[in-house]
Amino acid sequence: MSLFGGSISALQNGLDYSTLKNQTISNNIANVDTENYKAKNVVFKDVLNNQLKSEFQAKRTHEKHITFNQFKNQPFQIVSSKNTQYNHNGNNVDVDKEMSDLATNQLYYQALVDRLNGKFNSLQTVIRGGGA
Repeated sequence: MSLFGGSISALQNGLDYSTLKNQTISNNIANVDTENYKAKNVVFKDVLNNQLKSEFQAKRTHEKHITFNQFKNQPFQIVSSKNTQYNHNGNNVDVDKEMSDLATNQLYYQALVDRLNGKFNSLQTVIRGGGA
């Protein structure tokens, strides 16, 4: 039995995604002047769709059971943008775009943290007997 019905796990996955995205954006900004560096991005949707179409297998004990799908790895990955070039040195990092993505990601991360705090505050209220 799950205490929160999987919501803590979903929030954790969201935080993992946001943390990886923050690291990727930071690397892009740090390499803005690196020759031939290609900007990287964290993708989720494409990986999810590919996983849903292919590898998902579950052990079925009866032929009439519906197959179930499970992720073997994290449902997101880092990919390079190779089809653009902004600078004369082969680098394609757009600092303005990266800074905008960083601000958006920070808002997303903070929203997840606030929601997680709400879950723990609810649990704390229950433990204290409902009264403050």
